[in-house]
Amino acid sequence: MSIKLENLAEKLNSSVEELVGILKEHGFEFNETNLSVDDDIAELLEDELGTTKSEIEKLVTSVEDNLEKETVKTQRKQVAGSKKVSKVKKDSVTELKTDTLFMGDTISVKELAEKTGVNPAKLIGELMKNGILANINQQLDFDTVALILVEFGISVKKVESSSSTSDLISQDLKLIIGDDEKEDLKLRPPIITIMGHVDHGKTKLLDTIRKTNVVASESGGITQHIAAYQVKKNDRLITFLDTPGHEAFTEMRSRGARLTDIAILVVSAAEGVKPTTVEAINHAQDAGVPIIVAINKMDLPTANPDKVKTELVEYGLQAEDWGGKTIMCPISALKGDGIDHLLEMILLVADIDPLLANPDRNAVATVVETNVEQGLGPVATIVVNTGTLKIGQNFVVGDAYGKVKTILDENGQKIKTVSPGSPCMLAGLSKTPHAGDILQVIDSEKEAREKAKQIAAIRKGERLQGQSTLTEIVSKIRAGSLKVVKVILKTDTKGSYDAIKQSLEKLRHEEVMIKIVHHGVGNVSQSDISMAAAGSAIVLGFHVSIPPEIQKMADMRGVEIKNYKIIYKMINDLTNIMSGLLEPEEVVIELGKAEAREIFFTKKKDQIVGLKITNGLFKNGCKLRVIRSGEEVGEGKILSLQKGKTVEDTVKSGNEAGIKYTGKVLLEEGDVLEAYEIEMRERSL
Repeated sequence: MSIKLENLAEKLNSSVEELVGILKEHGFEFNETNLSVDDDIAELLEDELGTTKSEIEKLVTSVEDNLEKETVKTQRKQVAGSKKVSKVKKDSVTELKTDTLFMGDTISVKELAEKTGVNPAKLIGELMKNGILANINQQLDFDTVALILVEFGISVKKVESSSSTSDLISQDLKLIIGDDEKEDLKLRPPIITIMGHVDHGKTKLLDTIRKTNVVASESGGITQHIAAYQVKKNDRLITFLDTPGHEAFTEMRSRGARLTDIAILVVSAAEGVKPTTVEAINHAQDAGVPIIVAINKMDLPTANPDKVKTELVEYGLQAEDWGGKTIMCPISALKGDGIDHLLEMILLVADIDPLLANPDRNAVATVVETNVEQGLGPVATIVVNTGTLKIGQNFVVGDAYGKVKTILDENGQKIKTVSPGSPCMLAGLSKTPHAGDILQVIDSEKEAREKAKQIAAIRKGERLQGQSTLTEIVSKIRAGSLKVVKVILKTDTKGSYDAIKQSLEKLRHEEVMIKIVHHGVGNVSQSDISMAAAGSAIVLGFHVSIPPEIQKMADMRGVEIKNYKIIYKMINDLTNIMSGLLEPEEVVIELGKAEAREIFFTKKKDQIVGLKITNGLFKNGCKLRVIRSGEEVGEGKILSLQKGKTVEDTVKSGNEAGIKYTGKVLLEEGDVLEAYEIEMRERSL
């Protein structure tokens, strides 16, 4: 039922123009054609406001002057006269959606109405009764919502956001996921990354595992698409990711290594270890990912697996049959030899530390690759880390957001849900995110959009300020978030590297250490900068060049580069860095002794005491040990020190002094006082 504004204006001793102004100001809906409003809004204007426009303006002025709510309530009563304000009870609501509202820090009036089932006009009316003039889009804080929902019989509980913006920015899955109850955790498939030199057979190995020929060859030495799919072995699923071997994708591969549970390092039995192989090893080791070595191309007559094993020892990978701990599987991706054994070893390693996730929570996933598909728009290949992703859910992923519209499995078939450890292609994105971005399901589209904006702003700031400078790295170490100073070392020769490495090993300390996460011979490259940015490392060069474009990239990424021509200068700089990271040492300095001669005043823990200094000196503010009958009975402190009537900083042996003392143990005449102070001294290696 609707009511004409003309009739309502006459009833309220107002005008149609004034009422239209009020309705527009506060976001009330009304029929602009025949100038009418629904009866509930009319009732709100009549019963809850019960006043004219001019009187409302007075109330608005009082609110804008930041008067307290109770004062505003009093003004409303004065404006309304003796009229009794009717309260909206629970039974006046057509249908409540909940008896308990769970909310974060803020919520809009519109969203509050949608979640509770309370008519927005009633909510606005209740807000006005409490001195708050709000429209339909007004953001309300927790305390305000709790106050007004009491009138509707709805309780309010505050919930912390499942992930702060800083958590999403950090790309730290453990931080984002948090801790789930043990009883909610279930076994998930292991996520495997195939890594290795560009032509050592990574893609062919993946094709052979799938028994398909999705990518028959690598064009120009760069894999064109990163695949993510599952295979079944012994009735168990295994998820595979393919990361490209070209240095242009170094950062993506680094993130891939951090995403996965096990890295399969493919090395040609005929060619052995290559520089890209070393980069892959360093990425996986820096991420703490177990490595299984697949010695490929065993079908070639020049295959020499022992040569491969010998070369890998230098990088900390020693084969099990050589007394080490690294599983190495001879295979032929071309003929399919050894593939079953490789899959069994993957499951064996996965079972050493069971991989668990909670499928019954909101999903958290990692982006593997992105592109634009005709008919779908921006799409992302993702792997779900925990939770279950469902059609229709809102999400934020980096500085993009969206709603899950389409989910495709690795065969291009539409599915409705994705469980932990499983890959899929996702459509419904506002724009293409970045590889390595974290996707998280969010309750509402508005919240997802806001988080994406926040992340975009933070990322812009990070690009301007840099995030891996030496100062930032040092602060992280001091905060306890890093235990080592990570170094990427580039030298002119391997002999130089060996000499520097030997010198750095002498800098080891139980509290802080230098760790070379990657080294190589040659100039500083783009992949060195990408690795440093991804792993919070500094780049050190010795007798190498830093091309201008590389220096520019380092400046943009906030990566510190230091280049040296003399080894001892590099070692001295690193020694100073490490020394500065050591916690200062606490040193006790003995000052002197005195005898308590007279107690002048005592109040609780404070006393005024006369002393005779017998040895050394006493300082204002120094600490005291209390010795009674030859035993230490407690400690105290000098609050002020006087010689005669003059306040002194120090009083030396042979003089009498008066002190204001405080301590848990009260002094007695005859007590011996030992004065000392504690000094924090910097330590060095």
